Amino acid sequence: MEQHTTRPPIVAVVGHIDHGKSTLLDYIRKTNVVAGEAGGITQHLSAYEATHNGSSITFLDTPGHEAFRAMRSRGLTAADVAILVVSAEDGVKPQTLEALSLISEAHIPYIVALTKVDKPGANIERTKMSLLENGVYLEGLGGEVPWVAVSSKSGEGIPELLDLILLAAELEGLDADPEKQGSGLVIEAHVDGRRGNTATLIVKDGSVRNGEYVICGEALAPVRIMENFLGKNIQEARPGQPIRIVGFSSQPEVGSLWRTIETKKEAEAEVALARTEMQKAKAAQPVAHASEEEAGLHVIVPLVIKTDFAGTGDAVVHELRKIPEDPRLEVRVVSKSVGSVTENDVRLAGSSNNSVYAGIIAGFNVKVEREARDLAERLGVSIATFDIIYELTQWLSAELIKRHPQQEMDERVGLAKILKIFSNQQGKIVLGGRLEEGTLSEGMQIKLMRNEQEVGRGEMLSIQIGKSATKKIEATTEFGAMLKLSADAAPGDHLEAFERVVK
Repeated sequence: MEQHTTRPPIVAVVGHIDHGKSTLLDYIRKTNVVAGEAGGITQHLSAYEATHNGSSITFLDTPGHEAFRAMRSRGLTAADVAILVVSAEDGVKPQTLEALSLISEAHIPYIVALTKVDKPGANIERTKMSLLENGVYLEGLGGEVPWVAVSSKSGEGIPELLDLILLAAELEGLDADPEKQGSGLVIEAHVDGRRGNTATLIVKDGSVRNGEYVICGEALAPVRIMENFLGKNIQEARPGQPIRIVGFSSQPEVGSLWRTIETKKEAEAEVALARTEMQKAKAAQPVAHASEEEAGLHVIVPLVIKTDFAGTGDAVVHELRKIPEDPRLEVRVVSKSVGSVTENDVRLAGSSNNSVYAGIIAGFNVKVEREARDLAERLGVSIATFDIIYELTQWLSAELIKRHPQQEMDERVGLAKILKIFSNQQGKIVLGGRLEEGTLSEGMQIKLMRNEQEVGRGEMLSIQIGKSATKKIEATTEFGAMLKLSADAAPGDHLEAFERVVK
């Protein structure tokens, strides 16, 4: 029999980097997470619970750095209500607009929190106008978007913000049936060095009880170690709660749905079915084969990405896309996983059949095992770990520049138009021309161009201006020259002087 009750709201806090999302939650939770964050920015999707006027609220703290778009999107997918944090000092910024776009895609209501109102540079009216100019129509300014000015230092406006959250949740009519089997969303996953595959889940409906089994695709976990957001063991999780489950058979995919099953036999059967479906889907995917000609056009640099949390790997891939592409060099992500850098990771990066260069291992908030570092030195694999995402990007860009394939090519240094042919005997052509670009020098290699197509090559044997011989001409002028060419030239053709360079 269904027993629906009101479910606590799940609230995603989003906004531009350094606009005060985490400090706002610090005040609400009366803890201090910010002081321990590398670089002063949130780099994981974190879940917390708070209570206001006897009602529970679950908060999802999302990173503001633009590399973590996938995390913000995942947080909003799990949420019922969003808080758009906007600094009263800075107004609307690029990630503010991105957050607005993601809120719109998630189709959830949102509240604007104007933060840092206690700072000397704060200007609430200017910030409200900034929002209005970007299509955010606040209450009192011809719109229906609720807003509140808050100070995470004094607590000003925070009770009103919590009231607005509970009101928005009431208007949404959130309910759940605690008696049902639990279900919800995976918001993060990582490998605990002592306890194995671990995932953070949001309970959207039903309850999770000790002794049951959680399944998510091919991943299965017995509910033996279940913790709340404080890391304390609990026996049961109710709707709206964030929980940590330890002991998955494999790492569950972040952003995917999970549910609980009462018996081990039924859970294993469901996972086996999911694995079979996954294998069928992979087998049905077409395999692309590059031709020998295509394979010779570029080299492949294998990249292994190791992160502390699964969702952070998406941010590293996002940063990788910022690096300018080169058709001669392909960065191929051969592995993206969580945990320490191991010997197997080094072998993956250093054993690509298609690669001219040894690979790269980029780590984020992970350790490198000693054996892995030793093997990397022998194989020439580059390894570096970071705790700030943009520092990883800078290093990765530098490593790719080192591996940029060197190619010998023709570089144009001069261009002249043929005006008249005086003689053509035994492959030596005497002509008159006009320099249009760059320089021409005696002894230079020449391409004969017709309608922008190369029709022959040769050498500049001699040059003269008027009746005087010269070694080089640099200014736009008419000249006479003797060339040795492999094809007949005609008036209107162009002479392109070039040098062989390595780039």
